[in-house]
Amino acid sequence: MHGFARRAEVAEALLWIDRHAVPLDHEEIPIEDASGRVLAGDIVAPLDVPAFDRSAMDGYAVQGAQTTGASDYNPIAFRVIGASLPGLPFAGAVTAATAVRIMTGAPLPAGADAVVPAEFAREAAGTVDVAAAVSPGKHVGRCGEDIRRGSVPIAAGRRLRAQDLGLVSSLGIPAITVVRRPRARLIVTGDEVVGPGVARRPHQIYDANSAMLRGLLARDGAVLETHFRIGDDPDTIRRALLAPGADIIMVSGGSSVGAEDHAPRLLSEAGELAIHGIAMRPSSPAGMGRVGDALVFLLPGNPVSCLCAYDFFAGRAIRLRGGRKAEWPYATRTAPLARKIASAAGRVDYCRVRFQGAEVEPLALSGASVLSSTVRADGFVVVPGESEGYGAGAEVTVHLYD
Repeated sequence: MHGFARRAEVAEALLWIDRHAVPLDHEEIPIEDASGRVLAGDIVAPLDVPAFDRSAMDGYAVQGAQTTGASDYNPIAFRVIGASLPGLPFAGAVTAATAVRIMTGAPLPAGADAVVPAEFAREAAGTVDVAAAVSPGKHVGRCGEDIRRGSVPIAAGRRLRAQDLGLVSSLGIPAITVVRRPRARLIVTGDEVVGPGVARRPHQIYDANSAMLRGLLARDGAVLETHFRIGDDPDTIRRALLAPGADIIMVSGGSSVGAEDHAPRLLSEAGELAIHGIAMRPSSPAGMGRVGDALVFLLPGNPVSCLCAYDFFAGRAIRLRGGRKAEWPYATRTAPLARKIASAAGRVDYCRVRFQGAEVEPLALSGASVLSSTVRADGFVVVPGESEGYGAGAEVTVHLYD
């Protein structure tokens, strides 16, 4: 066994990720399946929306100038000459002293330029009495007022939300081109690790990292390519690393410098071990590199260290490869510290915290296997490498788990 000859700075690791985690190729998918996907090219409107002048109200289509002076005490009568319904427009034209009964969304008849709302009109025996004046254009949705043909209502790079999909559908576009979702392989090592539901021998532990990592990679837009739970046999780990088909490979456990920590050596032999050992707490044994076109992340086996290394490194690569922004998908909140957080210059600290009233309290700075600390926590505070911590009362930024 030996220690790390050098620990890379977090900024160095992030720079390596940003240089190598290039977006993946594109694929065309039906609009109904595109929620949460990243748009690969601009949406160019093939038509105006709305594609015709239409009524914004239930009421009567008229020539607005003909209603001047209309009121409750001075209603103006119009002859009703037909109706316009959504999908069933009136075939004729509105002239002076005539009106067409119209529904919301129905095409505005030729000759009409305004709509009198139904509450200001009373129809009887083929005549409608209008009790309110409407100016030309009133209660009319004009052709193209929402989206103009040839415009770009949604630009490439947008992670598509429900309303985005509604807009694209309103343009009649049935399929769009998106960035392919990264295929993530999860390799869990350790002879002492068994899956939940499996009989556990003395001194074995249940695998917490698999379920946690699967949830995180789904959050960040990846799809699980394969999931191995394979002990500490080097040949088996090597085969799992070299198997084709993954864009991102995460190895949980065996990332340090112990006798059974095979992953760093195997990654170096199979491809490139670019970084091993990082100046941070927890997750200092983390590493990263490449096998072919796949980016490989060595995540410590201790659960909090694994979570931290994923958040800082593997998750960032997954988001970038899938066309998303590199930044954490966590909301933030600023609050004063209830008590100090001590750190060491040159090291980044990931400190779990919880809110106590208006203040935020650190839960733990050590205990990389105490996963319950992340469950009790409301979020985490990052102490940068150039700082020696924060004093009580200092305003800190909390990255919220929820």
